[in-house]
Amino acid sequence: MTPTEHDVLIVIDVQNDFCPGGALAVPDGDAVVPLANALAQTFPHIVFTQDWHPAGHESFASSHSGHNPFETIDVAYGPQTLWPDHCVQGTRGAAFHAGLETTGAELIIRKGFRREIDSYSAFFENDHATATGLEGYLNSRKLTRVVLCGLATDFCVAFSAIDSAKCGYETVVVEDACRAIDLEGSLAAARRQMVDAGVKFVTSSNIRSA
Repeated sequence: MTPTEHDVLIVIDVQNDFCPGGALAVPDGDAVVPLANALAQTFPHIVFTQDWHPAGHESFASSHSGHNPFETIDVAYGPQTLWPDHCVQGTRGAAFHAGLETTGAELIIRKGFRREIDSYSAFFENDHATATGLEGYLNSRKLTRVVLCGLATDFCVAFSAIDSAKCGYETVVVEDACRAIDLEGSLAAARRQMVDAGVKFVTSSNIRSA
């Protein structure tokens, strides 16, 4: 595929806490950095997302006495995986990976900043109703194809891709420019859900400059 003026690259959560040494490290997470940088050179529009939690966020296991990271509990908006404290606002863990080239960003979407609700998707928080504003931005810019890469494939990338497709955008995931957590088969399940939503998959070698 060759990006056009109607295409946007969305780079999902390439932050220190999701990379090796971080509080919620995705295996091999930093391997997406050079691929994301290379992809950014081929797209006319680039958006980044950034997990941006307040201390004591509802999704942190430390906020729920007697519970441990990676357990699932029920909260007001449904099942919630509990995570180690991560991407706390203003900390080094919440910062973008130092090797990630962000100067071309037209927009940075910060998500998960409401203490009482988690937010995986670039489009909606986990109640599937509270919008981030991304859809309005894409519509106002007349962008019709969304291409995603980043972390993690089975959570924030998948949620973003599925919501993108539901919102009516042609949606593509660059598989080799993503990495997964894969909790108890979560990667295979997420891929099935993306396929069912109409999401397409490519590798970075399939994307060429005009």
